[in-house]
Amino acid sequence: MEVRVSRATLTLAVIVSCELMLMLDGTITNVALPGIRDGLGLSPGGLAWVSNAFLLAYGGLMLLGGRAGDVLGRRRVFVGGMVLFTAASLLGGLAQNPAWLIAARAAQGAGAALAAPSTLALLTTNFDGPARTRALSVYSSVTASAMTLGLVLGGVITSTLSWRWVLLVNVPIGVLVVALTPRVVTESPRLGGRFDLSGALTSALGLAALTLGLAGVGNRPLAIGLGVLLLAAFVLVERRAVQPVTPLRLFADRARSAALLALLLIPMTTMSAQFLIVQYLQEALGWGALRAGLAFLPMAFGMFVTARYAPRVMGALSSRLVALLGTVLMAGGLAWLAFLPETNGYALGVAGPLLLLGAGLGFVVVPFNMTIMATVAPADSGAAAGLLQTAMLTGASMGIAVLSSVYASSVDGRAASRSVIADGMSGAFTVATVLAAVAFLVVLAAFRTPAPPVPDAPREPAPALEGENGRV
Repeated sequence: MEVRVSRATLTLAVIVSCELMLMLDGTITNVALPGIRDGLGLSPGGLAWVSNAFLLAYGGLMLLGGRAGDVLGRRRVFVGGMVLFTAASLLGGLAQNPAWLIAARAAQGAGAALAAPSTLALLTTNFDGPARTRALSVYSSVTASAMTLGLVLGGVITSTLSWRWVLLVNVPIGVLVVALTPRVVTESPRLGGRFDLSGALTSALGLAALTLGLAGVGNRPLAIGLGVLLLAAFVLVERRAVQPVTPLRLFADRARSAALLALLLIPMTTMSAQFLIVQYLQEALGWGALRAGLAFLPMAFGMFVTARYAPRVMGALSSRLVALLGTVLMAGGLAWLAFLPETNGYALGVAGPLLLLGAGLGFVVVPFNMTIMATVAPADSGAAAGLLQTAMLTGASMGIAVLSSVYASSVDGRAASRSVIADGMSGAFTVATVLAAVAFLVVLAAFRTPAPPVPDAPREPAPALEGENGRV
């Protein structure tokens, strides 16, 4: 019995550790950007690509990664993605010029796109019944906190070591995950078939063009128009494909579609909030990297607590009511941030709304993750996981593009004083509040507590997480 308990716990630890590392990299470099700029001599425009190269490759190739797991085996693709991500992290940490670093960040994103969809799919195929629900709760609580923890860890690492270690820290963890996975994670059945390269290409290029257009890179109308056309072509390709990279039947369920749309809107507000507040703390208040990173601890704490206990609250209420409560809390936190103080009023002006924002995020991530993954057939779990994470990453990149443009337009041509920065933040967070309100309306109108999950194909009983009761 002890062996089974140890294996189940280790299985969960390996899968969640991988996803935590991948999610951390979305934000861990943010507070290290001044050090990267000074160390490699990047221009302000080039500095943005340290984040953009990772997010675009990650989000753009996510659907292909999900399908690759279905066809080739999810554990195999998971390990391959982790090998690429770990090697790219090592190369990035050793970068000697901007092009080297940006290429390494893109390779990190490609590795993450291969590994990430398989983490959630392997979780659902390695655990059953109540054990699966608890495993998903642990997964959701960790991932909900990961991007905020990235800011905290980025500040600590940059201040105590150097910016290079925000990348090099991935190497020992990645090596450990790659070594343990074949021993403790059960491979899922391979479905066979072929890759939908046309679908993967049109989706990746369409999302990249749309994000670049929203970010104002190059000709904005042309980029946005091209992105819309490519995404329309993607839908047409998927309708005709024998084995689509994203089966359109995934959108047939109303609750699942509402959850996916909400998971596009929610990161538009949360990731952009983190991006903007880092600038506020460092530029307006003059805080260093460590202090700016630690400033996000209230958000991480709020997310961890509510995500951890969300299943219990869902049992007492319903998935829909918990998701509605979460969006209300998030909208309240964002509205509060629209009144950022010009002076150092961190406790009430920043920590309070961040705690509220984090608590709301924890309450929305769990019901949405469970609704999307618990209602799909096992054969579609890889594609569904890829679609879920694509929605989140796309929303994050689009939100940063849109709200940073709102902020920039407010401060353009004005001296960068505290009052000017606070005024620009106010406009951006007002738009973020509107986006959160739209997410609330989506949940109110279309999200419902999901029906019982589709049964898995017969296989060996999954181990409990602890003892016979499967406690985490």
